[in-house]
Amino acid sequence: MADKRDLTAGPTWQKLLQLAGPMVFGIIAVISVSLIDTYYVGQLGTQELTALSFTFPVTLTVSSLAIGLGAGASSVVSRAVGADARDDAKRLATDSLVLALILVIAVATAGFFMIDPLFTLLGATGETLDLIGRYMRIWFLAIPLLVVPIVANSIVRAVGDTFWPSVVMVSSALTNIAITPVFIFGLGPIPAFGIEGAAIGTLIAWLVTVFGAFALVALREKMLDLTLPEMSVLAKSWKRVLAVGLPASLGNAVNPIGIAVVTALIAAFGEVVVAGFGVATRIESLAVIPMLALSSAIGPFAGQNWGAGKCDRVAEALRFSYAVCAAWAAVLGLFFWFAAEPIVGIFSQDEDVISAATTYLTIVPFSIWGYGVVIISAGAFNALGRSHYGLGLYLVRTAVLYVPLSFIAAQFATSDAVFYAIAVANAVAGIAVGSFALYWLSHHTAPEPAAA
Repeated sequence: MADKRDLTAGPTWQKLLQLAGPMVFGIIAVISVSLIDTYYVGQLGTQELTALSFTFPVTLTVSSLAIGLGAGASSVVSRAVGADARDDAKRLATDSLVLALILVIAVATAGFFMIDPLFTLLGATGETLDLIGRYMRIWFLAIPLLVVPIVANSIVRAVGDTFWPSVVMVSSALTNIAITPVFIFGLGPIPAFGIEGAAIGTLIAWLVTVFGAFALVALREKMLDLTLPEMSVLAKSWKRVLAVGLPASLGNAVNPIGIAVVTALIAAFGEVVVAGFGVATRIESLAVIPMLALSSAIGPFAGQNWGAGKCDRVAEALRFSYAVCAAWAAVLGLFFWFAAEPIVGIFSQDEDVISAATTYLTIVPFSIWGYGVVIISAGAFNALGRSHYGLGLYLVRTAVLYVPLSFIAAQFATSDAVFYAIAVANAVAGIAVGSFALYWLSHHTAPEPAAA
C-alpha cells in the first residue's frame, strides 16, 4: 500500500517510540478524566468517593469490550495492511465498527438493569449503593458513545497512525475536564447534579470522540467500505474479528474483574479502605501510561511485521518493551516512596483514606513492570491473531496469582498484606509471561505475506 505507515523496516525501537509517543498524550488525556472525576467527586465527601471507587472495576470491565473489539479490528486490519490487501482491510474495518455498535448496545442495556444486584454483590450498601445507581445509570447510557470510537481509533492505529487518534482523545478529555465541575457543582442556570454530574460530563465529552474518530477513519484514512456486503461476507468478517476480539475482550476484562474481586475483599476492612484503594488504583493507572502506550504500539507493529513475515522484529520489539517496563517501574517506585502521601492528599482529606492509598502506592509500583510485561505480551499475541494466548497471559496474572494471593492475605492478615500480595502477583506474572512470550516467538515462524 503506497499510503500505509510502514512499520516493517527501520530500527525497531524507533518505530515503537514513534507509535507510543503520541499515545502517551492520548492515554494521559483519557486517564486524567478519571482522576479529575475522582478529585471533584472527592470534594463532595468520602461516601461519594467510595461510591465512585466501587464503579471503577465495573466501568473498566465494560470498557474492556471496546478495547477487545479494537484489538480484534487492529489485528486483522494491520495484518491485511502488512500484506498489502487494501480492500480486505477496508471491509474488515467497516464490519468491525458495525459489530462493535451492536454488541455494546446489548451490554449497556443489560448493565443498566443490573446495577443494584451487581454492586450489592461487590459489597455496596445503603446510601453508597444509591449514589452508585445515580452515576451508573447515566454512564451505561453513554458507553456506546465511547466503544465505537475506540474501535475506530484502533483501526487508524493499525494503519500506522497514532498521532491523530491521540488528538481526538486529548480533545475529548479537555472537554470533560472543562465541563465536569460545572455539572457536579453547578454554575449559573446549570444546577448542581453531584455525582451524576461526573457522568454527564463524561457523556458530553464522548460525543466529541464520536465525531473525531469517525472523521479520521472515514475521511482521512478512507478505511470505510460503504457498499452493503452479503451476509456471508459480513459473517466472515465478524468471525475473523471475534476470533481475536472475543478472547481479547475477555483478557482485558480479567484485570478489572480481578480489581472488583479485590475491592470486595477489601470492603471487609471498611469503606475508607475501599476509597483509598480506589484513589490509589486511579493514580496508578496514570503512572503506568508509558507501558499502556507501548501495549498500544505493539499491536500495529507486531501485526504489520507478522503479516510481512518478519517474526524476528516482533521478538526484538518485545525485548525492548520489557526493558522499558523495568526501568520505568524502578523510577515509579522511588517516586511514590517519597511523594505518595502529598499526591493522595489532593484527592481526599480523610486521614484513613490517605493512609490506605499511600500504603498501596509505596508497595505496588515497584512491581508494576510485571503488569507491563503482561499487557504488552498480550497485545502482541492479539496482533498475531493468537488472542487465546493473550487471554491466557491475563489469566495467569489475575486468576492464578492476583486474586488467590489477595484472598489469602485478606483472610489471614490486613489490607497492607493484600497490597504486598498484589506486588508479588505482578512480579511473578512478569517473569513467567515474558519468558513464555520470547520462547514462543523463538519457536514459531511468521506466515508468508500472501497468507496474511
